[in-house]
Amino acid sequence: MTVAIVGAGLGGLTLARVLHLNGIDAAVYERDSSRGARGQGGMLDIHSGQRALREAGLIDRFHAIARPEGQDMRLLEPDGTLLLREDTPDDAPSARPEVDRADLRGLLLDSLPEHTVRWGHTFESAGHGRAHFSGGRSTTYELLVGADGAESRVRALLTDARPAHTGQHVVELGIPDIDRTHPGLAAMVGRGNYWVLGDGQSLSAQRNGDGRVRVYLSFYRTTADWIATSGIPFDDPAAARTRLIEEFAGWDPRFTALIAACDDTVRPRSITTLPIGLTWPSTPGITLLGDAAHLMPPVGQGANMALLDGARLGLALATRPDDFPAAVRDFEREMFDRTGAAARMSADMQELLTAPDAARRMLAFFQPA
Repeated sequence: MTVAIVGAGLGGLTLARVLHLNGIDAAVYERDSSRGARGQGGMLDIHSGQRALREAGLIDRFHAIARPEGQDMRLLEPDGTLLLREDTPDDAPSARPEVDRADLRGLLLDSLPEHTVRWGHTFESAGHGRAHFSGGRSTTYELLVGADGAESRVRALLTDARPAHTGQHVVELGIPDIDRTHPGLAAMVGRGNYWVLGDGQSLSAQRNGDGRVRVYLSFYRTTADWIATSGIPFDDPAAARTRLIEEFAGWDPRFTALIAACDDTVRPRSITTLPIGLTWPSTPGITLLGDAAHLMPPVGQGANMALLDGARLGLALATRPDDFPAAVRDFEREMFDRTGAAARMSADMQELLTAPDAARRMLAFFQPA
């Protein structure tokens, strides 16, 4: 049996790895021209996804690249009031360690046989057991798996659902080599996550394993066209930083100092989600996983669900290698239940973050009475 996986993200690569361990042929078709063609984003909080890495035989290698100290957290209000500080003891279990997304993806890529990933393949269409890619290329398959992210093209083969704007926009900035260039800010942010929650906007900073601190400015209750209508010149990094600092006028100067210290990386993006509890009729020969199946707010669940999707689908196919349609039905039933609950939890967290008293409500979440 041949499995064609569209998308070399975490879910697709985990599926390929589990299939490889179980002797099932799979190829991953990725639109990027190479593994280093574009950045892979910041840190990931891996918790339930560790079960998937264990099934993939990679848990020890994962712990070798993970950062348990990344579990440290500081929560503040815009006036600088420190509400919560949690520092991870050196001997604490790695229940939710942080890991650079690029490192985790690299671990998965390195675990696969050479040529499993076919770079430079942009999916265009599929039907009658054949997938078509840009440049006139095509391949046959027994099962086509859409692991191609939020803007999945494979999804249209199963459902008309499309991602919808949540009311949130995020602007990503960053400070490289922060310990050397801005030691005071480095000490303020600490080893893990730093959150400042205000009314309708927030600032978070996240230390990466390469010494870079990624700074995320979130604006809630915005319209879908906010990037174009905000008046912030995102194509001019210096001017954009100035305008973003103005958006945080009245906040403690330490927070605007973080923005001022950032380099010329300025990446605005709209946050979208798929409907909570999205399902589709099981269709022989096609399925979805990861963000293609259940795009949810970026609050710590999506990557874990994608890893579990890949492992669970791989094990289902390995258990029923002579009946792929039944294996896919079993997988989809489990995925719908599991990720529906995760999506509801993520939506609740998103609602908390948009509340006028978000910081105090977040404190109550982490320290319930």
